[in-house]
Amino acid sequence: MLPQRRPRKKGRVEIIPMIDVMLFLLVFFIMITLQMVTDRGLKIQLPGSSQAHVLPHPHFVVNIQADGRVTLKGKTMDLAGLTRFLAADGDAGGTQITVAADRMVPFRDFVHVMGACRKAGVTRIGIAARNS
Repeated sequence: MLPQRRPRKKGRVEIIPMIDVMLFLLVFFIMITLQMVTDRGLKIQLPGSSQAHVLPHPHFVVNIQADGRVTLKGKTMDLAGLTRFLAADGDAGGTQITVAADRMVPFRDFVHVMGACRKAGVTRIGIAARNS
């Protein structure tokens, strides 16, 4: 007796799992892109400098407004809150921040913000200025 041959099944491409994977990838890339949106900061009048140059994109932009309020990621906070926020970021030594102070801000307020950043362990600090 001859062995029976099974009819050969034709391969099928399943579309439903492929759609699931594509939607997962889409959501993943949207979430990553939202985290890459830059923090524009506030509209403040930056001081001018003839030697200003572009720095790499910082992790955070700390804004000091003319009335002395400190704003980070749209939230107004005091110096202790700024220190806590930056220290809780994880790798404070690798965190890059830019301090954008209004030109009418007293220098002591600027120094206090720099001190709060250093107290949190941040060492990579840039100063925002506009080319004049």
